[in-house]
Amino acid sequence: MTTPAAHETAFPTAHTSTHTTIGADRTFALLLILGGSLGLLASAVLTHDKMTLLANPNHVSACSINPVLSSSNIMKSWQASTFGFPNPFIGWAAFPAVIAIGAGLLAGARYRRWHWLGLQAGTVFGIGFVTWLQYSSLYVIGALCLWCTLVWAVTILLLWYTTLHNIQHGLIPAPDRVRRTVAEFHWAVPVLWIGTIALLILTRWGSALWA
Repeated sequence: MTTPAAHETAFPTAHTSTHTTIGADRTFALLLILGGSLGLLASAVLTHDKMTLLANPNHVSACSINPVLSSSNIMKSWQASTFGFPNPFIGWAAFPAVIAIGAGLLAGARYRRWHWLGLQAGTVFGIGFVTWLQYSSLYVIGALCLWCTLVWAVTILLLWYTTLHNIQHGLIPAPDRVRRTVAEFHWAVPVLWIGTIALLILTRWGSALWA
């Protein structure tokens, strides 16, 4: 994957004006569109499962394969409605916005500093929330939802590549050496991050995942 905004100056000044507009390259735009679409798909499936479960408490989700891989067990937990409504509703609001930003970038749109920092704040909130849900799933609820893991992976990628974009354009101050390093090895963080989650899942359940 190429790094964002490759067609623009590689390492612009760290003091970006509030009136400066910043675009992004095709790869980053497509990442936002694809990531937002996958997140929205997962939100739709999870919303359907939640609504069906509310109507029929005995409903078993199609992706509830065994006691560990059980979307139904996740949906019955209080963590599945952390803010008083089903968590997938957050996805219905967040992921279409991500898709819209990506579509705009793909069409050549350029956004101001506050817009990029707003996207950064949104992805930081998202990663904080899904990290708590990961912990709850592994060590409190004791079950794993495959559609939830898709949202976890998407959120990690959106956070990291948004952060990378903002570092490269000086919206997040960083020394030139750091900018060059993260640009060259941009794949390392998401690979290690997602790999660590996979390792924690295997350590937690092992062969019970496919029993």
